[in-house]
Amino acid sequence: MVVNTVIGKTKVRVTALAVSPLERRRQAASLLQRGFSLLELMIAMFIMIILISVAVPTYERSVQHARETVLKENLWQMRRAIDQYRADKGKLPQSVDDLVSGKYLHEKPMDPVTQKDDWNEVQGDDSSDPDGGSSGLIDVKTTAEGSDSDGKAYSEY
Repeated sequence: MVVNTVIGKTKVRVTALAVSPLERRRQAASLLQRGFSLLELMIAMFIMIILISVAVPTYERSVQHARETVLKENLWQMRRAIDQYRADKGKLPQSVDDLVSGKYLHEKPMDPVTQKDDWNEVQGDDSSDPDGGSSGLIDVKTTAEGSDSDGKAYSEY
């Protein structure tokens, strides 16, 4: 509230800090008008739903592709370790655990598809042994069921 007062020859303007009830109602009404309408909120939610419905499948495909890539890499590393073991020791390892204990692998790899460290260990005869009498681990396969994003069975990796 503003009051103009004349004191002597000087005109004084006094501003009061008190707010009238009418002014309070105007301020409250302006605060209520600053919110969002139900329609605006619904439109925003629909836009978010559309964006999420596009993003989630893309994310799931990228996670699946990453798992397949890690699986291929783990199998390649174990097969490489089998070959190195055979070249160093002149015989095949009996299991993946032999590769770990012989320090050819730091640890037994985790199958990213099954989330376990179980592998299908393929046993066979050593083709480089002239006597033909030794056998051991010749290959490693995943125990995962199903196929990858290209339709190739995991067991064929």
